[in-house]
Amino acid sequence: MTYNAIDITASRRRRIGFKVPLLVALGLAWLALMVITAVLADVIRPYDITQMDLSARLARPLSEGHLLGTDELGRDVLSRLIQSIRVSLFIAFGATILSALFGTALGFLAAQYRGIVEHFILVLADFQAALPFLILSLAVLAFFGSSMLLLVGLMGFYGWERYARISRGLAISAGAQGYASAVVQLGATPARVYLRHILPNVASTLIVSMTLTFPEIILMESGLSFLGLGVQPPESSLGNMVGFGREYLTRAPWIMLGPAFVIMMTTLSISLVGDWLRDKLDPTIR
Repeated sequence: MTYNAIDITASRRRRIGFKVPLLVALGLAWLALMVITAVLADVIRPYDITQMDLSARLARPLSEGHLLGTDELGRDVLSRLIQSIRVSLFIAFGATILSALFGTALGFLAAQYRGIVEHFILVLADFQAALPFLILSLAVLAFFGSSMLLLVGLMGFYGWERYARISRGLAISAGAQGYASAVVQLGATPARVYLRHILPNVASTLIVSMTLTFPEIILMESGLSFLGLGVQPPESSLGNMVGFGREYLTRAPWIMLGPAFVIMMTTLSISLVGDWLRDKLDPTIR
């Protein structure tokens, strides 16, 4: 076999290996639709989310001017659903980034300062993992009141212990390899070693962890909003819509079916994409 034939065969194997499965492609398409909807919410929203028409209360889907019907106050369900997608994705994205940054920073600190600091961070991680986060969130929001900033900050502390453990283990492993030791001997500061050399090499694993945490934060925010301690009116979120729609489940099920379907499809899509990315980016299972 000639070298050209070998190159062609290797190229074909690479293309086959990175072929996107149908379910993952559908998940990516759904996530792209959600992101576009969130970014262009003000443009594609047919009505203002607070605009009421009491004469059209609980109008059925496909009624005149209301594709998904109206709620108990005559507000357009489609408009509120579009705004809810923007709010829920904003909270989940911001909280996921905050959790990843906080957990990764603590993990790198534990890897750098072995001993008391490492033991303290690991104890904190174990305490966080054992803590009933939903009950803690309910207590904090009930005491301090609910606001968008507080909600994002609170959700940002969900799951940070995963990033801390992962980044600590990967940093210790990278520190034992030649490239990290080499830059240390050249006089690089610990911050430069971790940010410029170790972090880029462990970023793929952390990104996969973020795709697994993201749907959990969406479900957590939806649960808090469903219980009335999440996003407060007149703003709207997916969990908020489900919470208000449960009282009209038999009379007007379309109020909660739309946001419930979006929650289910979004979390399922992110889980599918996260599993696929883990299979592609994790070298230990290739």
